[in-house]
Amino acid sequence: MLTKVFISYAWESEEHREWVKALANRLLSDGIDAVLDQYDLELGDRLPQFMEQSVRSSDYVLIVCTPAYKQKADARIGGVGYEGHIISGELFSGHNERKFIPVIKEGGVEESLPTFLKGKLAVDLGDGVESRGYNDLLATLYGVKKKPSVVPKRRIAQTTSKKREEEGEGSEPIRIIGIVVDEVGEPRNDGTRGSALYEVPFRLSRRPSSLWCELFLKSWDLPPRFTTMHRPHIASVVGDEIILNGTTIEEARDYHRDTLVLCVEEANKLETEYLEKERKRQAREEAARSAYRKKVEDVAGTIDF
Repeated sequence: MLTKVFISYAWESEEHREWVKALANRLLSDGIDAVLDQYDLELGDRLPQFMEQSVRSSDYVLIVCTPAYKQKADARIGGVGYEGHIISGELFSGHNERKFIPVIKEGGVEESLPTFLKGKLAVDLGDGVESRGYNDLLATLYGVKKKPSVVPKRRIAQTTSKKREEEGEGSEPIRIIGIVVDEVGEPRNDGTRGSALYEVPFRLSRRPSSLWCELFLKSWDLPPRFTTMHRPHIASVVGDEIILNGTTIEEARDYHRDTLVLCVEEANKLETEYLEKERKRQAREEAARSAYRKKVEDVAGTIDF
């Protein structure tokens, strides 16, 4: 359902009306149901009824504030004064303070905000709808939180006293730090096959490369050594975690722990060997290119024109 916004303003000049209309058009193009007298008021409609219904039925009311608006609102003059009376009643009832948002088009807070809006945080659109203020307004209308959610620190059952290496320190071999306790799954236990199994994640000392992940998974599916309880094809690597999907914490302790360590070591070894081969190959190619360029330069130096 679209967010419905009523725009309250004073009929100050044709330029001012066009500015308000442009604001409504921008809101409409951004998916906000903007209610404006220039669009929604028909000939023969009763102005007081339109104002009351629009204020009370909208999710938000944008109040375009200028020195002229403040003057009319404080003196309760014309339509602005009537709308101010309705808004004051809504604010006094305290049902939804955040529903009413002052929008400053001209002047400052003291010059433009009417008495019934004093103390409310206003958005400054003096620079138009391309300003940062408009983005903040749109975020509020969409209900987008500016403050990031608090992510609880995940508990990890440490298997070593060493601290985890910072991500990006790729020179050190990858090792398993421990089980991410808060991310261990729960069994369904509904009597179906495999319903007693669940996910068990293991934190790595750093985020591995895609090559390492591929080598580890191949090693897990066919490890150098394994027990009869080994489960191939249940491992995956996501970020800096190895996840075994289809086991239990007890199996991880009694059977999978040694195989995991073995496969991590195998992946470390194979990645090191591959990278060393790549380094030597690139060095050979660079040496060959350098020799070729030197040959070209030497031959070119013997040619006279």
